[in-house]
Amino acid sequence: MALNRRRVLRGMLNGGAVTVGIPLLNCFLNTNGTAMADGAKMPVRFGTWFWGLGIDQGIFVPKKVGLNYDLPEQIASWKNISQHVNLFTGLTAFRDTDPNLCHYSGWVIGMSGSSPKAGGDKPGETIDITIANQVGRTTRFKTLTAAATGDVRSSISYESANAPTLPEVSPINFYQRLFGPDFQDPNAPTFTPNPRVMARRSVLSGVIDEIKTMENEIGSEDKQRLDQYLTGLRHLERQFDQQLTKPEPIAACVAPKAVTSEPELGGESGLMARRHNMMTDLMVMAVACDQTRVFNMNYSSASANTIKAGYEKPHHTTTHEEPIGEHGYQENAAWFLRRSMEAWAYYVEAFSKMKEGDGTLLDNALIYAITDHGYARVHSLDNMAAMTAGRAGGRVKTGMHIKTEGSTIGRLGYTVQRVMGIDVNAWGTRSNNTSKEFGEILV
Repeated sequence: MALNRRRVLRGMLNGGAVTVGIPLLNCFLNTNGTAMADGAKMPVRFGTWFWGLGIDQGIFVPKKVGLNYDLPEQIASWKNISQHVNLFTGLTAFRDTDPNLCHYSGWVIGMSGSSPKAGGDKPGETIDITIANQVGRTTRFKTLTAAATGDVRSSISYESANAPTLPEVSPINFYQRLFGPDFQDPNAPTFTPNPRVMARRSVLSGVIDEIKTMENEIGSEDKQRLDQYLTGLRHLERQFDQQLTKPEPIAACVAPKAVTSEPELGGESGLMARRHNMMTDLMVMAVACDQTRVFNMNYSSASANTIKAGYEKPHHTTTHEEPIGEHGYQENAAWFLRRSMEAWAYYVEAFSKMKEGDGTLLDNALIYAITDHGYARVHSLDNMAAMTAGRAGGRVKTGMHIKTEGSTIGRLGYTVQRVMGIDVNAWGTRSNNTSKEFGEILV
């Protein structure tokens, strides 16, 4: 009999029919291990990663442009990941006539393509939401967001000013959410739909049926509001349907051991690193298990208050008050930035170590990393840096340093959306509006 990825083993047990799923065997893939045997492509995932307080050009920006760029002291920790990372330097977040909202304007422009006019202003929606609306509708979680800061305000994702994406900040709670009672192991020998999900699905279906009867009884303005509401409910239905259907086997998916100890709260850099790495490991497995295809990680917040043991000032204060040292830069501020880049290296390497098909999870992902300023000491919005990691299923070349000479950071946001299949001819507003991709990295 022909084998395919939907084949199950059927039999009888104690007088009842049983089925047993088959793992993702090599025979279910094409001969290169790059796609399913039926021609279906491996899913491509999108993620973001954020660090606060920018860079110091003199010790961060490589001298060499293009492939095999050098690693100045600030990014020396990229030794094992530089082949996976494209580094973009010299970017600008244009604010036009809007104020420079310190530690805010830069990342909002990088994520939405538009400059905020006041604190709390969140124009448009962030690109992770745009992408999730296309590729994340059938997974258990439309998006997943986590922060190593311990602060639920540490997020660069939102649907609107009134709908920010709140991150998970506790590794224990994150584990329970991902791999607790509602987790359906795609490689489990049996499948039992969660009764709680069944109840929610049943109630939701009843609500939708009831609401549909209202459509002929209300005015056009109320109907628009109702349609918007129904769109959200339909998304929930699709998520519930996914949880009520036996998942396809995924060889890379192995539920991690339960997280039983919570890292101590606080901004000390060692604690931040531990929380970040624990959340990263959980995030990688959640993506590998196809619980989500869009994810966000915040290592630190904008205006980060990370603490260095034995030093009296947090990172943010240091960037403004520390004098330039004998080597030509703020030495303690540079220490904090090195910790950020070590966290980025851990994040990228964790995805690169997860095998998937003939490659890795990182090969089938695109991660977009940004910060809030160029040089935080003066709150600059020029000479900003950003990174991408991953090949996006073969759509992107990696290992390049692109010196942008002042291009809007919106150009990179536009590029990653095009890579992820978003049908957009231009993106951003006013000086950040662009229809030009970074062709250097495209296959």
